[in-house]
Amino acid sequence: MSQTSFHVSDMTVHRIVEQEGPFMDAMVFLAGLTPEVLEEHRWWLEPNALEPVTGKLILCFQSYIVQTPYHVILIDSCIGNDKNMPSWSDWHMKTDNTYMRALASAGFGVEDIDYVMCTHLHADHVGWNTRLENGRWVPTFPNARYILSARELGYWMEQNARSPISCITDSVLPIVNANRADLVRSDHALGDHVRLLPTPGHTTDHFAVVLGKFKPEVVLTGDLLHSPLQARYPELSYSADYNPQQAAQTRRAFLEEYCERDTLCCTAHFPSPSAGYITRWSNGFRCEVAKSSV
Repeated sequence: MSQTSFHVSDMTVHRIVEQEGPFMDAMVFLAGLTPEVLEEHRWWLEPNALEPVTGKLILCFQSYIVQTPYHVILIDSCIGNDKNMPSWSDWHMKTDNTYMRALASAGFGVEDIDYVMCTHLHADHVGWNTRLENGRWVPTFPNARYILSARELGYWMEQNARSPISCITDSVLPIVNANRADLVRSDHALGDHVRLLPTPGHTTDHFAVVLGKFKPEVVLTGDLLHSPLQARYPELSYSADYNPQQAAQTRRAFLEEYCERDTLCCTAHFPSPSAGYITRWSNGFRCEVAKSSV
């Protein structure tokens, strides 16, 4: 889980890793996966992307910090501390300093972040939006504006009104209530280096983030992909996707778009180093590992 940075054109991308390890049985995680397909691909999945004994997918939970010539942007704020998530024992009421140490190791303090972008509003992508201070949830990054999809937020606020959702009440609504949220469309642009790319399916208005002034130099996928096996078989969707069919269509279109291009693909959950270049593999794709350049 070592810190890794990539220098691309006039930008630098840093990985801020909070957790990495076996997460969920591959057959449960990926709807439509068969034992035969899994066995066929163990030779390259194990041991980095698939734990041999348990058959669990190995996932990384991380943020990316992007330094452009103008801004310092944090993409997806990971899991967070003191968050009530009893369904996920490794996340529930966590109190470690791993994330903040990784942030410092990359050369940043919380005050250095200009923008926080949330590709979607799941618990492992919004957790460090806030921190607990004297019993209140306050913005972790005191100088940042938080960029959220207006449509995505609207969906989750409606769901939360029906039945409270912990990550919305502790990591999203406090940002909105503090007037720190910028609600945008999922094709929003920030300056001439950063634009959002609509990639719906995993959630109702999930977006990826494309970086580069003159061409797509880097793309941060969010949860468009979780496992390298989904690159090989784009039709394999996460069993908890909002719209699995739409997610699969979005994923294949995305991989076709960025295949064989000089665009660094930074994934949210692939095992370390998590970044690479999309190439074709039969009727699917692979992500060829990129090496650190910083």
